[in-house]
Amino acid sequence: MIERPLVSLGDLTWDVLAKPDTLLLPGGDSTGRIELSGGGSAANLAVWARRASPAGAAVRFVGKIGHDRFGKLAVAELLAEDVAADVIESHEHPTGVILGLIDRRGQRAMLTGQGADWELLPDELPRDVLRGAGHLHLTAWSLFRDPPRAAALEAARLARSGGATLSLDPGSFQMIQGMGRESFLRVLDQVPFDVLFPNDDEARAMSGRPDRHDAMTWFRERFPDALIVMKLDEDGVLIEGPAQARVQVPATPDRAVDATGAGDAFGGAFLADWLAHGDALRAARLAVQVGGWVVARFGARPPTDDDLLGRLRAHAAQELPRDLAARGGGA
Repeated sequence: MIERPLVSLGDLTWDVLAKPDTLLLPGGDSTGRIELSGGGSAANLAVWARRASPAGAAVRFVGKIGHDRFGKLAVAELLAEDVAADVIESHEHPTGVILGLIDRRGQRAMLTGQGADWELLPDELPRDVLRGAGHLHLTAWSLFRDPPRAAALEAARLARSGGATLSLDPGSFQMIQGMGRESFLRVLDQVPFDVLFPNDDEARAMSGRPDRHDAMTWFRERFPDALIVMKLDEDGVLIEGPAQARVQVPATPDRAVDATGAGDAFGGAFLADWLAHGDALRAARLAVQVGGWVVARFGARPPTDDDLLGRLRAHAAQELPRDLAARGGGA
């Protein structure tokens, strides 16, 4: 049982996901599938951590939205998932919007509008919530520029002072390259992360090593006290840490429809399970099941169904909440 909450801090946005039926041409028109929903990497992870958490476990989200309809809708979706929301409303900046374009293979390209989520300040943090956290998760979207970098670093300091463990998703290989590898690493050096969740592209951008096993060796040398959980898409996940030998967990055979949010779902499920029992391999096996289920559907937070419930019940550490299907939109 997680007695203190898992807190995810960062981006809560409004997502516009579009999957065209045909190639988009300049000046052309096409049909396709479009979905509008609450999103943001940190918020998505909070939702999936709650869906995969044992009964009674608390998950909270901390972030900033605009004083507008999109922000209210995004918060309402968090609350419907039983995620407690500690949000600051800005009258100067709108709620962030992310445009996601999904190709025929299910891979996505994202265009992120810099809204209120990029403007979080240290003096706006819910300090008691952070000091009382059992775990704090950050995404690199909170570190690429300042603000919100100072707020994220202060949140990590507050959480660590209360005894919390810390995790990071590096977020975007393109943003790492734009910021500069060494500059990005200097920021990471300010936080004693316990878990890092790079994907294949982010691992290469951070390490400068094209081979994933060489990159893992670099991570273990660069962050010797951290558990490294490297997401490899159709190749599953590679994990190694101070108390975990290197092992690769295969992906599920799910057919990719839309990769949006799959990494966040993986991270949320992993943290929920790992915090319950501390077994990284066991948590990774659950997380690949959740990530595979998400990638085979449209959107970052598809409604739960019997397939997902079966995977969670087969692999999760403890009994899951009976109302999970209702909180996730039903089967």
